[in-house]
Amino acid sequence: MSLIGEGCVSGRPTRHRVESSAAERVKMAASAAVAAGAIIGTLSQVAPAIAAPLSDHDAEDAAQAIEPITFKGSDISTTQAKFDAPAETVETAAATTPAAAIPVAAPVAAPFGIGNLPPEIAGPLSQVEDILKGVQQQVAPAPAAVRPVGGAISSGFGSRWGEMHYGLDFADYLGAPIHSVSNGTVIEAGPASGFGLWVRVLQEDGTTAVYGHVNDMLVQAGQKVRAGDVIATVGNRGQSTGPHLHLEIWDQGGSKIDPMPYLADKGVPMHWGPSQH
Repeated sequence: MSLIGEGCVSGRPTRHRVESSAAERVKMAASAAVAAGAIIGTLSQVAPAIAAPLSDHDAEDAAQAIEPITFKGSDISTTQAKFDAPAETVETAAATTPAAAIPVAAPVAAPFGIGNLPPEIAGPLSQVEDILKGVQQQVAPAPAAVRPVGGAISSGFGSRWGEMHYGLDFADYLGAPIHSVSNGTVIEAGPASGFGLWVRVLQEDGTTAVYGHVNDMLVQAGQKVRAGDVIATVGNRGQSTGPHLHLEIWDQGGSKIDPMPYLADKGVPMHWGPSQH
């Protein structure tokens, strides 16, 4: 009613207000846009100052930094904070400064099977898990006995060609790894009559394991070995008709015994031909 005047209405009006002309609507919209832009600009500049704690001196300076400004071409007035740098310089710097890239954390495996852990916890726990696994491998007890090579048994303990054969022969390729059948200490590694080269290991139960016809010796006298350690390679030295390992087991008194039942008693059953052990 204040826009159109009380005296200008006869009867019940059909509109809430008189429709403005196109020029007036353009002028009002422009004025509102300028005012809104000024207010938003002022808030964006003043907000950091409001958020930071101010001393009494800073508060006084901030109050003096605010002064009224008037936009040309309109009757709208507002306030704007004065800063050392011009507004256009600040806006240009903000527009040209690239946004900082947000780092994306690499996925971390679940340590100890615990999932959904934050990276700052999962990372150190994974390192602890790796260390524990390494220690476990080092202190884990060795098996009581292992098969010395993967090759098939080609000759057994007993009489052979009119003579006594005191060991087991394992046919294998030249250079195949030979594993210590049990824990012990190397008492000799070198030349041997009939074997060319051999390695002898005094085992923890007092028996002696003899590895004959070896091609390369990878241990030396006095060295501690564990079941499964590679101590030599298969060879064809000495009185041999082809690459193979000749394995003997001597009991505590030095008598040669059948290696097959000896290893079977230690959990390594064997038979003629290749074995899974």
